[in-house]
Amino acid sequence: MGPDQSASPGRLPGAFTTPGSSSFLEFLQAQAPTLLPGRRELPGGDVPATPHGTTIVALTFERGVILAGDRRATMGTTIAHREIEKVFPADEFSAVGIAGTAGLAIELVRLFQLELEHYEKIEGTLLSLDGKANRLSTMIRGNLGLAMQGLAVVPLFGGYDLDRGLGRIFSYDVTGGRYEERDHHSVGSGSVFARGSLKKLWRPGLDATSAVRVAVGALVDAADDDTATGGPDESRRIFPVVASVTATGYVRVPHEELGRIVEDVLDERRAQHRRDRRETEDTDR
Repeated sequence: MGPDQSASPGRLPGAFTTPGSSSFLEFLQAQAPTLLPGRRELPGGDVPATPHGTTIVALTFERGVILAGDRRATMGTTIAHREIEKVFPADEFSAVGIAGTAGLAIELVRLFQLELEHYEKIEGTLLSLDGKANRLSTMIRGNLGLAMQGLAVVPLFGGYDLDRGLGRIFSYDVTGGRYEERDHHSVGSGSVFARGSLKKLWRPGLDATSAVRVAVGALVDAADDDTATGGPDESRRIFPVVASVTATGYVRVPHEELGRIVEDVLDERRAQHRRDRRETEDTDR
């Protein structure tokens, strides 16, 4: 960002002290558009292989919404990272999970966090949940040029609606289209398998612990059929990132508590596999 020649040495340029929009995104578009991810020009040639985030799930429960993501990032057929985090707080009462090009997705999340913080400081109040979802839609739309070149970012957004007193989930497409989902949803390479699991496991009135179990179960099912989705790694103690958003705010499920839930889910799956094998053997006799 070039210095304001009319400003005195040591002072901020006038644009930083002039009242304007409560949107930090609009400020960047006016003052330094090249800093926006979607405004960067790529050199000619093919886009090199980049790490991609995979499966994110979200579901509502009696007190709010749960977001969960596996920890694997892939680059083609290679595991690029085993411990990437894909679920982040957007602000105190909302969270966002990322799928797609990992580097751009994380940068988009950070810009989104700054956008919401800037609005709160300028306006002195929180943006409504619908307003947050709309702001994220605008940011995704700004990345369309990069998405057309293979660098797509597709987040999943959820939060607690303070006005309605419930958890809500929003999904997006690469053009910035925004869609409110009912009860549960999943995005990423393993989303088809995770959604099938969510349909079977989710039910109205889940408590927090049961909702976390459903989210973990959906990620385990996704990892069972999608090589890009990483299941819980018991030997390395690498578990999904799982967070809840309720009327008291964003809370990440502690590692030890999550470890116990993961162990219960996997034990249940092993018992089911043993029962299935016994039934098959009995049928073959």
